[in-house]
Amino acid sequence: MVQRRERLVSLDVFRGITIAGMILVNNPGNWSHVYAPLLHAQWHGWTPTDLIFPFFLFIVGVAMTYSFGKMFEREIPKSVLYKKVIKRSVILFGIGLFMAVFPLIRFDPLQLYDFSSMRIMGVLQRIALCYLFASIIFLEFRKVKSLVLWMVGILVGYWILMMTVPVPGQGVGVLTKEGNLATYIDQLLLGGHLWKPGWEPEGLLSTIPAIATVLIGLLTGKLLRSGQTDQEKVIRMFLYGNLGLVLGLIVDVWFPINKGLWTSSYVLFTGGFALHFLAICYWLIDMKGYKKWAEPFKIYGLNALAVFVLSSLMAKLFYLIPVTTSEGTSSIKGVIYEGLLLPIASPINASLIFAVSYILFWLWIMWLFYKREIFIKI
Repeated sequence: MVQRRERLVSLDVFRGITIAGMILVNNPGNWSHVYAPLLHAQWHGWTPTDLIFPFFLFIVGVAMTYSFGKMFEREIPKSVLYKKVIKRSVILFGIGLFMAVFPLIRFDPLQLYDFSSMRIMGVLQRIALCYLFASIIFLEFRKVKSLVLWMVGILVGYWILMMTVPVPGQGVGVLTKEGNLATYIDQLLLGGHLWKPGWEPEGLLSTIPAIATVLIGLLTGKLLRSGQTDQEKVIRMFLYGNLGLVLGLIVDVWFPINKGLWTSSYVLFTGGFALHFLAICYWLIDMKGYKKWAEPFKIYGLNALAVFVLSSLMAKLFYLIPVTTSEGTSSIKGVIYEGLLLPIASPINASLIFAVSYILFWLWIMWLFYKREIFIKI
């Protein structure tokens, strides 16, 4: 007998592992002392850190099939669904903008925030746009064949754009950080509202192939909600995952794996990894019932948005709140790293201990939320 699960514990755990990974790589004690796998690739290529963001978008796609599936079964009008999608996208984008300008006053009444250089794009902003456009595609084209065609069309179209459209002053098919088409469009349309002068890792054009990452998640979700047996689902996830990895490495020869450009090879390669990771979690947790080890990640996964936003805001405060010490002015983070951790570990291990401690601190906070059944969703 085939049983359809309307909530995947494995997906919550996968989400929790991913958010824990994001906190780990975003919060070293000192950016000058970080193990290489916990840093992004400098440009072409990848590290484990480069898997985290596409994992999030993949998970968004899988979750969409469950949330929309329930609403389809209740025959909720499409107009109502569109209103929900737009509302959620706007709120996500707005939270991202708030995080970009937080805090408005940098603990100096004379140093107000300069909105002329405010960053417009970011992690949540990209998730919001990808969710919006993937939802539109899913609401209008629900069949697997149609979703595959959209995914392929996006990846091929982006590849063609990046390799054939000339960039003024640079030429055709240039994939350097400064000379590629995506960077040119961001500079043209976003002006000074970038992450760093002249560069935006979550840019406008490179958000388009990120939509394909969500579509891979949607297709996976449709597989998981199908009438196939659990064994068949796991086998197919591994097979499709292998296909993504192989295709990604093949395309890498002509269009290199690159997170900053979110290249088509990067979408296929990271999508393959995501399928493998979810297949392992599904087999261990939902099929075999090995759940105890995953409880901390489940707690994280059930409040992923809350822990991402709150931990990011606190990390900013750790940098910005000045602390006066006997050696001068430092920050809360500086005092913890230099005063507490450096005396007991090497610089790189002290930096790692800070990041791991930060994960554990927020696990405790989210555990309190979990015990009180506080789940923040939009």
